[in-house]
Amino acid sequence: MNVEEQVAVKGKRMPFHKYKPFQPIHLPDRSWPDQVITKAPRWCSVDLRDGNQALVEPMTPNEKQKMYDLLLEVGFKEIEVGFPSASQTDYDFVRKIIEEDQIPDDVTIQVLCQAREGLIRRTCEAVAGASNIIFHLYNSTSTLQRKVVFNMAPEEVIKLATDATALVKRHTDELRAAGARVTLEYSPESYTATEMDFAVEICAAVMDVWEPMPEDKIILNLPSTVEMATPNIYADQLEYFIRHLPEREKAVISLHTHNDRGTGIAASEMGLMAGAERIEGTLFGNGERTGNCDVITMAMNMFSQGIDPELYLSNMPKIVAVAEECTKIPIHVRQPYAGELVFTAFSGSHQDAIRKGMVFVEAGGDSAWEVPYLPIDPADVGGSYRETVRVNSQSGKGGVAFVLEHYFGVSLPRPLLLEFSRIVQQKSETDGGELAPDSIWAIFVKEFIEVEGPYRLIDYQVQPATDDTQICQARIKVAENDINIEGTGSGPIDAFIDGLVATLNEPFNVVDYQEYALKEGKEAQAICILAITDEQQNRYYGVGISQNTTTAAFMSIIAAINRKWS
Repeated sequence: MNVEEQVAVKGKRMPFHKYKPFQPIHLPDRSWPDQVITKAPRWCSVDLRDGNQALVEPMTPNEKQKMYDLLLEVGFKEIEVGFPSASQTDYDFVRKIIEEDQIPDDVTIQVLCQAREGLIRRTCEAVAGASNIIFHLYNSTSTLQRKVVFNMAPEEVIKLATDATALVKRHTDELRAAGARVTLEYSPESYTATEMDFAVEICAAVMDVWEPMPEDKIILNLPSTVEMATPNIYADQLEYFIRHLPEREKAVISLHTHNDRGTGIAASEMGLMAGAERIEGTLFGNGERTGNCDVITMAMNMFSQGIDPELYLSNMPKIVAVAEECTKIPIHVRQPYAGELVFTAFSGSHQDAIRKGMVFVEAGGDSAWEVPYLPIDPADVGGSYRETVRVNSQSGKGGVAFVLEHYFGVSLPRPLLLEFSRIVQQKSETDGGELAPDSIWAIFVKEFIEVEGPYRLIDYQVQPATDDTQICQARIKVAENDINIEGTGSGPIDAFIDGLVATLNEPFNVVDYQEYALKEGKEAQAICILAITDEQQNRYYGVGISQNTTTAAFMSIIAAINRKWS
């Protein structure tokens, strides 16, 4: 960009004057900020209706069935199964699950319907035979829609809602007579853009017609159809509504938030704090425009605070797979709790903290889960703690140590870890991108175990010399020649080193040594990690792995000497 272009860009402004700020609710004595969420709400999935109508390619009947089966498996007790009066596919699906007895006794199906008699009649036909039904009636109430879309006065909008409620009541009498339990859900659509006193008035009028009772409540669903303000404003609107609603005890306050401002979950959480009891949303937030409330994230937020979410989300990979198949929308790799990389750390400092936190947890340091950067245990949603640390050029020794320990059972002394971490980082910078655990292990083997150099152990024999000493006889390949060595020492390693120093003129001292088992039982292997210093006090690490501990030690010595010459 040249200087002229920079000056032109600098002078530009977005047309912000076109937009009006949302006016706050006058509620100086609001109480919701002091409330704490302590239990899960009533969850209602709207994936098969709101989520489906937002798709570029709506679900096929088979995909609807897969999604429905998943929702039952996850544990939803209320499922909006469609808009049967507006879609033959939805109508057929509702009939299918009823006629094939696919609705468990403790599950209630919900159907959406506009405030028109023909649609109400058609909806009742669709749900005939179901035991538990929520009839979801809606009409828009916002100032803007009354003015621009419907050209109706407030009293006309109230009459539309109450007349429709009376029709629903009359047409569902036959369903109740057949033994069905029918609940009315009424949504003043665009609630957040409706005057609060008018929202209370129209909902109270609907209640007067429906005549709910405390033991048979109406559901008043107060949707953030378009998210228009910060979530605290929504909470203020809800607290105001609940305070002023007559016969509050006869209503369940339900929320249906959208995500236009990116705070749909926060709005729903604050709405619960303000007194709501029920949440409508979709898996991973799929919905119109920027989506609905993401029920999985909201439920997992509760789970992470020690609250039973009352949904079973332990098989997150399956939930992701079915959702992606049915919606054709990939789950983002950073999607909370479910994304491929959501528990993954590449940063060296994060990796080191996670590694130390895992050591603390595995040692039984606390009964609660407390690991830095991991708000929940990945295993609780079908993941693995091993996947939390992945190595690239941004990683440090903590990440390398985590991979070696948790994938291969190898714990390195700090000096060797520092040396190897630099090698891994250089490799990552050269190749670019991430290094998988197997790649890291291959580098480790090449650098410290199968080290190219002048020496190779062919075979050896150790036997007692006296009560206090042992003799080691070994064959070493040096370049193209086989050399026999013999040495004496207090043990096999001392004797082997004595023979090497005497025969090959390789003066060195062992300054670091550790040996431990990598596996147990018949597959048990020993790993020996050893460091030598030469006459100039340069340190060289070598590693040997074998089912025989002596062989592992001899291999580590040869590897260390080869590294000296490499």
